[in-house]
Amino acid sequence: MHSLPPKHLLLQACRGLPPDDHPVLRCAGLLADLHERRLTAALGATGNIDHDRALLVHDIDCWVAAELPKAARDAHLHTETVGTVVDRLAQFSALAYLSLAMSPDDTMQDAAQRLTELAVAYEDLAGELAAGRRRLPNLTGNRELEC
Repeated sequence: MHSLPPKHLLLQACRGLPPDDHPVLRCAGLLADLHERRLTAALGATGNIDHDRALLVHDIDCWVAAELPKAARDAHLHTETVGTVVDRLAQFSALAYLSLAMSPDDTMQDAAQRLTELAVAYEDLAGELAAGRRRLPNLTGNRELEC
Protein backbone atom coordinates (compact mmCIF):
# COMPACT_ATOMS: atom_id res chain seq x y z
CA MET A 1 0.00 0.00 0.00
CA HIS A 2 1.10 3.51 -0.78
CA SER A 3 0.31 6.76 1.01
CA LEU A 4 -0.90 10.12 -0.15
CA PRO A 5 1.87 12.59 -0.95
CA PRO A 6 2.63 15.30 1.61
CA LYS A 7 1.13 18.74 1.10
CA HIS A 8 4.42 20.40 0.09
CA LEU A 9 4.84 18.00 -2.84
CA LEU A 10 1.20 18.43 -3.80
CA LEU A 11 1.58 22.22 -3.84
CA GLN A 12 4.79 21.92 -5.87
CA ALA A 13 2.98 19.75 -8.40
CA CYS A 14 0.22 22.37 -8.64
CA ARG A 15 2.86 24.98 -9.43
CA GLY A 16 4.29 22.95 -12.28
CA LEU A 17 7.38 21.55 -10.61
CA PRO A 18 8.07 18.06 -11.90
CA PRO A 19 6.32 15.62 -9.57
CA ASP A 20 7.97 12.46 -8.38
CA ASP A 21 6.48 9.24 -9.67
CA HIS A 22 3.15 9.47 -7.83
CA PRO A 23 -0.19 9.37 -9.67
CA VAL A 24 -1.85 11.89 -7.33
CA LEU A 25 0.95 14.42 -7.96
CA ARG A 26 0.72 13.88 -11.72
CA CYS A 27 -3.04 14.46 -11.61
CA ALA A 28 -2.62 17.52 -9.35
CA GLY A 29 -0.28 19.15 -11.86
CA LEU A 30 -2.67 18.46 -14.71
CA LEU A 31 -5.60 19.79 -12.66
CA ALA A 32 -3.72 23.02 -11.93
CA ASP A 33 -3.03 23.46 -15.65
CA LEU A 34 -6.72 22.94 -16.40
CA HIS A 35 -7.72 25.47 -13.74
CA GLU A 36 -5.29 28.03 -15.19
CA ARG A 37 -6.88 27.49 -18.60
CA ARG A 38 -10.35 27.73 -17.04
CA LEU A 39 -9.57 31.08 -15.39
CA THR A 40 -8.73 32.63 -18.74
CA ALA A 41 -11.26 30.76 -20.90
CA ALA A 42 -14.08 32.54 -22.66
CA LEU A 43 -17.44 32.50 -20.94
CA GLY A 44 -19.19 29.21 -21.70
CA ALA A 45 -16.05 27.59 -23.11
CA THR A 46 -15.17 25.44 -20.11
CA GLY A 47 -17.08 22.24 -20.90
CA ASN A 48 -14.07 20.29 -22.16
CA ILE A 49 -11.90 21.59 -19.34
CA ASP A 50 -14.44 20.52 -16.73
CA HIS A 51 -14.81 17.11 -18.37
CA ASP A 52 -11.04 16.60 -18.21
CA ARG A 53 -11.04 17.72 -14.58
CA ALA A 54 -13.75 15.20 -13.74
CA LEU A 55 -11.67 12.42 -15.30
CA LEU A 56 -8.61 13.39 -13.24
CA VAL A 57 -10.66 13.60 -10.03
CA HIS A 58 -11.98 10.13 -10.82
CA ASP A 59 -8.43 8.84 -11.41
CA ILE A 60 -7.35 10.15 -8.00
CA ASP A 61 -10.38 8.63 -6.29
CA CYS A 62 -9.71 5.27 -7.95
CA TRP A 63 -6.09 5.36 -6.82
CA VAL A 64 -7.19 6.17 -3.25
CA ALA A 65 -9.74 3.33 -3.28
CA ALA A 66 -7.10 0.87 -4.46
CA GLU A 67 -4.11 2.01 -2.41
CA LEU A 68 -5.24 3.32 0.96
CA PRO A 69 -6.40 1.10 3.79
CA LYS A 70 -10.13 0.70 4.23
CA ALA A 71 -11.51 2.63 7.18
CA ALA A 72 -13.69 1.09 9.82
CA ARG A 73 -17.42 1.50 9.24
CA ASP A 74 -17.68 3.66 12.35
CA ALA A 75 -14.91 6.03 11.20
CA HIS A 76 -15.96 9.62 10.66
CA LEU A 77 -17.19 10.33 7.15
CA HIS A 78 -15.42 13.09 5.26
CA THR A 79 -17.58 15.39 3.13
CA GLU A 80 -15.44 15.16 -0.03
CA THR A 81 -13.34 12.64 -1.83
CA VAL A 82 -9.58 13.09 -2.03
CA GLY A 83 -9.97 13.84 -5.74
CA THR A 84 -12.28 16.78 -5.08
CA VAL A 85 -9.95 18.11 -2.37
CA VAL A 86 -6.98 17.93 -4.75
CA ASP A 87 -9.08 19.62 -7.46
CA ARG A 88 -9.84 22.50 -5.10
CA LEU A 89 -6.17 22.74 -4.12
CA ALA A 90 -5.29 22.99 -7.81
CA GLN A 91 -7.99 25.64 -8.27
CA PHE A 92 -6.79 27.75 -5.33
CA SER A 93 -3.20 27.36 -6.48
CA ALA A 94 -4.05 28.59 -9.97
CA LEU A 95 -6.05 31.48 -8.53
CA ALA A 96 -3.25 32.50 -6.16
CA TYR A 97 -0.71 32.40 -8.98
CA LEU A 98 -2.95 34.44 -11.29
CA SER A 99 -3.71 36.94 -8.50
CA LEU A 100 -0.01 37.39 -7.85
CA ALA A 101 0.65 38.01 -11.53
CA MET A 102 -2.22 40.46 -11.98
CA SER A 103 -2.75 42.28 -8.67
CA PRO A 104 -0.51 41.59 -5.68
CA ASP A 105 -2.88 43.03 -3.07
CA ASP A 106 -5.65 41.73 -0.83
CA THR A 107 -6.85 39.41 -3.60
CA MET A 108 -3.52 37.60 -3.51
CA GLN A 109 -3.55 37.41 0.27
CA ASP A 110 -7.06 35.97 0.28
CA ALA A 111 -6.17 33.40 -2.37
CA ALA A 112 -2.97 32.42 -0.57
CA GLN A 113 -4.82 32.11 2.75
CA ARG A 114 -7.47 29.81 1.25
CA LEU A 115 -4.75 27.72 -0.39
CA THR A 116 -2.82 27.41 2.87
CA GLU A 117 -5.89 26.45 4.88
CA LEU A 118 -6.93 23.81 2.36
CA ALA A 119 -3.39 22.41 2.20
CA VAL A 120 -3.39 21.95 5.97
CA ALA A 121 -6.85 20.33 5.81
CA TYR A 122 -5.56 17.98 3.06
CA GLU A 123 -2.63 16.97 5.24
CA ASP A 124 -4.96 16.25 8.17
CA LEU A 125 -7.23 14.20 5.90
CA ALA A 126 -4.29 12.21 4.52
CA GLY A 127 -3.18 11.34 8.04
CA GLU A 128 -6.66 10.32 9.14
CA LEU A 129 -7.14 8.16 6.04
CA ALA A 130 -3.79 6.44 6.56
CA ALA A 131 -4.71 5.70 10.17
CA GLY A 132 -8.18 4.43 9.21
CA ARG A 133 -9.92 7.10 11.30
CA ARG A 134 -11.69 8.73 8.34
CA ARG A 135 -13.70 7.29 5.50
CA LEU A 136 -14.67 8.87 2.23
CA PRO A 137 -18.06 9.28 0.61
CA ASN A 138 -19.06 6.86 -2.09
CA LEU A 139 -20.14 9.26 -4.82
CA THR A 140 -21.44 6.53 -7.07
CA GLY A 141 -24.39 5.71 -4.87
CA ASN A 142 -24.64 2.10 -3.73
CA ARG A 143 -22.16 0.84 -6.31
CA GLU A 144 -18.46 0.60 -5.72
CA LEU A 145 -16.33 3.20 -7.48
CA GLU A 146 -15.83 2.01 -11.05
CA CYS A 147 -12.14 2.26 -11.84
